[in-house]
Amino acid sequence: MGTLTAVWNRVFAVLGRMSMYRLVYLALAALAVVALLLSFFGLVGPGPLELVVTLLVLAAVCVGVDAAAQRVMHLPWRLESSLITAHILLFVLRPTLDLVGLAGIALAAAVASLSKYVLAWRGRHIFNPAAVGATVVTLLSLVWPGLGSSAWWVGTPALAAPVIVLGLAVLVRTEKLRVVAVFLVIAVGVAVFRTAAQYQAAGLEVEILDMLWPILWSSPFLFLGAFMLSEPLTLPPRRWQQLTVAAVVGVLAGWPLPIGDITLGQERALLVGNLIAFAFAVRTAVRLTLVSRAEPTPTVEELTFRVHDRLAFLPGQYLELEVPHRHPDARGTRREFSIASAPEDLPLLKVAFKDGKSTKPLSSYKKALAQVAPGDDLAITGVWGDFLLPKRDAAPILMVAAGIGVTPFVSQLRHVRAAGLDRDIVLVYVASDASELAFRDEIEASGAHVIVFTRDRPADLPEHWQWARGVRLDADGLLRVVPDIGSRHAYISGPAGLIAELAPALERARSITTDAFSGY
Repeated sequence: MGTLTAVWNRVFAVLGRMSMYRLVYLALAALAVVALLLSFFGLVGPGPLELVVTLLVLAAVCVGVDAAAQRVMHLPWRLESSLITAHILLFVLRPTLDLVGLAGIALAAAVASLSKYVLAWRGRHIFNPAAVGATVVTLLSLVWPGLGSSAWWVGTPALAAPVIVLGLAVLVRTEKLRVVAVFLVIAVGVAVFRTAAQYQAAGLEVEILDMLWPILWSSPFLFLGAFMLSEPLTLPPRRWQQLTVAAVVGVLAGWPLPIGDITLGQERALLVGNLIAFAFAVRTAVRLTLVSRAEPTPTVEELTFRVHDRLAFLPGQYLELEVPHRHPDARGTRREFSIASAPEDLPLLKVAFKDGKSTKPLSSYKKALAQVAPGDDLAITGVWGDFLLPKRDAAPILMVAAGIGVTPFVSQLRHVRAAGLDRDIVLVYVASDASELAFRDEIEASGAHVIVFTRDRPADLPEHWQWARGVRLDADGLLRVVPDIGSRHAYISGPAGLIAELAPALERARSITTDAFSGY
């Protein structure tokens, strides 16, 4: 069990060091290579030359249209975003060598890329671009049959295993395993029911398992869930909203809509889901201006921004901050940061993070962020998260924070104080040494009972704080300092390894909510 946990933590850390866009692109590129190899043996529909030529056309058009649009709109060029769209369309459309068919493929690529800017709200696209491009060309094929249409040829048994393996890597990185699992269960269930109804109407009998496996391995559900539904930019911010969207898409994908000789099952399902997600939370890029920088501890940096647009968030949620810069590395131009301020503090907004001075080499993002000066403008590209305290004020809370993992708790404690709430909160705060205890004033002002784990004794501890006197924070140590853990709702924010080590103690709590991170 310990070995499996260590392997899982290692995989999580490795994936966490790569940007979402880079990981998705590499996964799709690897899938394209696998498909190309299989095509030489006739195990997938398209031939090798059809795959190569179609991908070249898609990549050229997506990159060209995106580059032109971003230049006109003075936006940073994101090559990986263009290539992701091209690769998704490769698996959704029907690869061909026919000139008219290639024209249709080029049209789908152009429409998909343009939809990012035309079908958008305040800089954020509403619909999955590939689904838009495939839908437009498929509908136009009713008038010009030679133009081609969506085929979803990726839904073949030969590609099922590669899609699962590569898709899992993406879902682990985006933390959307549960969302896509709900989609798959519902989509496959509806498809099985529909197929059984068709057999029954024809007076035929068939075993459920005889229908289940072909539907699962020979349908595009796996690809649709892993690489399209999971896209964070077109999902709502709360988990229950994401699960609702997944359920709706599952129902619609499992019951395709016929239009003559074609269907719009997968595209229709995803576009309707995108629209519902947009209705849940209208996406917008929020403009910020950096007000000041501070260093609350020797290794932590705090940024204070002034928000210029409407921004809504809940204490404990995190934002995605974009810092455009030239030649970004594998982790890209965006990072996620827990919000350190409360909603009541707006229009001022705070985030805090490890400054990375002891980390060599620095990522391109850290270097760029270090160059941002007071008065410079940046943008939040989204707010997400379900790391939220129970709505019932009387529920006793246990917060366990390691290092900079205290940030979401600072937001929650500031909110509790600003809202005048009376909550029973115990904060267990772990830091390498006393100098690394950030936000002491904010935490002290909240009145929460604080138990500190540091190598050295912190000076001038407030009356309701206590030092654990060197007790090691493992499961036994946590039970020793929080004997009433069974009556509390536990929240833990820190490295995945710490969460795994404390699991035996946390399992005694009334509930557990985790906020694992791997550094920015």
